[in-house]
Amino acid sequence: MNYPFWPLEFAGGGLLIATIAIVHVYLAHFAIGGGLFLVITEIKGRRENNPAILDYVKLHARFFLLLTVVLGGLTGVGIWFTISVLNPAATSTLIHLFLFAWASEWLCFLGEIISIFIYYYAFDRLSPRDHLLVGWLYFAFAWLSLFFINGIIDFMLTPGDWLTTGSFWAAFFNPTFWPALFFRTFLALITTGLFGFVTAASLKDGKLRLNLLRYCALWLLLPFALFVASACWYRQVLPAGLTELIFQRMPEARDYFESFLIFSALLLPGGIGMAIHQPARISRVLAGIMLAVGLLNLGAFEFLRESGRRPFVIPGYMYANAIRPTDLERTTSIGVLRTARWVNFREITPADEKRSGREVYNLLCLACHSLGGPLNAIQDRLAGHTAEQVEQIIFEMGNLRPYMPPFAGNSQEREALLAYLGTLK
Repeated sequence: MNYPFWPLEFAGGGLLIATIAIVHVYLAHFAIGGGLFLVITEIKGRRENNPAILDYVKLHARFFLLLTVVLGGLTGVGIWFTISVLNPAATSTLIHLFLFAWASEWLCFLGEIISIFIYYYAFDRLSPRDHLLVGWLYFAFAWLSLFFINGIIDFMLTPGDWLTTGSFWAAFFNPTFWPALFFRTFLALITTGLFGFVTAASLKDGKLRLNLLRYCALWLLLPFALFVASACWYRQVLPAGLTELIFQRMPEARDYFESFLIFSALLLPGGIGMAIHQPARISRVLAGIMLAVGLLNLGAFEFLRESGRRPFVIPGYMYANAIRPTDLERTTSIGVLRTARWVNFREITPADEKRSGREVYNLLCLACHSLGGPLNAIQDRLAGHTAEQVEQIIFEMGNLRPYMPPFAGNSQEREALLAYLGTLK
């Protein structure tokens, strides 16, 4: 509660970060698998002594560079900006705890940028051996970036023994580190095949187009069984309470899980369909559809993973509204308005009750609920409920409703919040 907050309304409830993050993560997986794709496809072209395949590699490298470095870099900066203003307390914790992991990842990202620029702009200048070496360096840097980021991301789902030991190593090599690393590696290979469809479908030579579309389909189909196996492993290592919360007690999480299964299943027939001989125009349309299916598949998984953290942003350590469980006794005793630094009202008066309630809402609810937005809008949650039922929901938070943080205010602030929520119906 020591930081100012960004009072998003329509884009609240995680919509803004979700929109930026899913696009970035999709491109990031392409950046990892795509590096291997460039090297293996170049090796294929040189072994077959096929200049047309090498021309395709150069075309794909340009597409790859623009998409991953430019758009990927912009969305990466967007994530940092967004999380720093939406939840600065959690961002500060991640920076301080994983300082050297972040630094290592940034060095790897710098290596990615340098090597992909050399790979593309020196495509016809370096010897085949040196050019392939640059490509392998890019892939190594990209996969190491995944290695470091994976530890940080999954710490936010399963912090494990860090909660008791405070150890960096316990936080980084958390319970879901290894299954998530394998899961994302295989997902990166699948994503590479989806993006490969886009460039292969644009080729004018019908024979070459069909050859490379079938080649790209292998990148989607061959790792699929390992992708499914690692997903099952991922679920198996989740703590029992977390598994129950995600798959039994949160209806929206079940919807995300079912969507993930559906879109994952669609990838198989879609990949097979892309390998069938068809006109170029149909191939381009199908390539776009498959790319969208891949984005939706990843989006469903990321929403599912984020749902699993509720009611926390760092499980067991910090709630989504940036209040720590250790601070609950204090805030419920003296009031959240008196403990927060950046508020306009510290005392609730009858004249300012609704405006004070709005501040309580901003502090305790806005991190998860939007005001009229498409994601988790508070108006939708209030619909059909009486004032008494809404009050009962507040009492049930953190108990009968374990996916919501306990109400962290005092009784007067609860009444002010109820008065404000009454204006939203």
